[in-house]
Amino acid sequence: MHIINITFLFFSIEHRIQTKIRVNTLLQEYKPPEVLRKYLTGGFCGHAIDGSPLRVELFGKLDIKGLMFSTKKSDLEKTKLLQCESTIKDWADQSQKLGRPVDGLTVIFDMADTGTSMLWVPGMQMYLHLVKILEDNYPEMMRRLLVINAPRIFPLLYKIARPLISDEMKQKIHVKGDDYKDLLLRYIDPDNLPACYGGKLTDPDGNPKCVTMVSTPTKNLPGGTVPEKYYLQNSDNISQMQSATVPRGDKLYLEYRVDKPGSVISWEFQSEDHDVGFGLLYEEKMKKDGVHTCEKTGKYFLCFDNSFSWTRSKKIRYVCEVIAPDDTLISEEINKLIEDGDWETLSERFETTHL
Repeated sequence: MHIINITFLFFSIEHRIQTKIRVNTLLQEYKPPEVLRKYLTGGFCGHAIDGSPLRVELFGKLDIKGLMFSTKKSDLEKTKLLQCESTIKDWADQSQKLGRPVDGLTVIFDMADTGTSMLWVPGMQMYLHLVKILEDNYPEMMRRLLVINAPRIFPLLYKIARPLISDEMKQKIHVKGDDYKDLLLRYIDPDNLPACYGGKLTDPDGNPKCVTMVSTPTKNLPGGTVPEKYYLQNSDNISQMQSATVPRGDKLYLEYRVDKPGSVISWEFQSEDHDVGFGLLYEEKMKKDGVHTCEKTGKYFLCFDNSFSWTRSKKIRYVCEVIAPDDTLISEEINKLIEDGDWETLSERFETTHL
């Protein structure tokens, strides 16, 4: 056990030294931007039974789009690395306290309130990029990922995430709906588990959600929508978008084919300098939100309307993705992650669904 732990630690340090960011001094020198300190959800709240640090991630409370528009990619990366460095420091403290080597990380991944806005592809790609930083630079840090309150759209989210989830990581994922208490108590002592999840841990004022540990101490709020006052003029996610020009006095139609009912169309666009009309069309109907669940198959069109402007063409940037429902292979993989049953049985028991 001692040999395995030491080998892992040296391997981890070697990988971290090779990164462009000076991770060995992050704890002393780096302070995340205000928007990340206030609106990036999650936090550490004790330890699992095996001694590994316990972190709670409030995925459904995360405004990933707002954060991407409000901060640089490098700051998101540094903040994730900062969390990992805090974990390594905790290992040393726990090892000394318990008199035995401690490593690994236990994560409660709470998906309560997760809606279709999380299907925004650039946001999911960024979130998965940050998770991949953990796997690439801190191999085997993740001990177990306990997914709770899995929503009906979990198969779609899993389909987006699947290409970046290693086979080793899949073995560490456990998925439950809202009947998760037994799963959490299998790995976490009640004294270290927030009372809102069936444990005994609370804030000093008795708050069962432990918001001073796993959310935003300054506001006692778990994340929330990022105010536009934090938005940057030139955010990094622009590079992920395609460009097009809407001619003056005309409309631009972008066609997307939907072959399976229940597919989701997710999009984002920006116009440069001047306004442009927009809508999602299927036959005669129009929708302007950034995500739409398609009940019918057929052709859907993103329509950029510049017919009201006879003097100016409008340059736009956009990204759009059609996400089809899970296929047989993905369903089989998801069923392997489910604790005590399969996805069909689990989804039938949902009390709250956010579509």
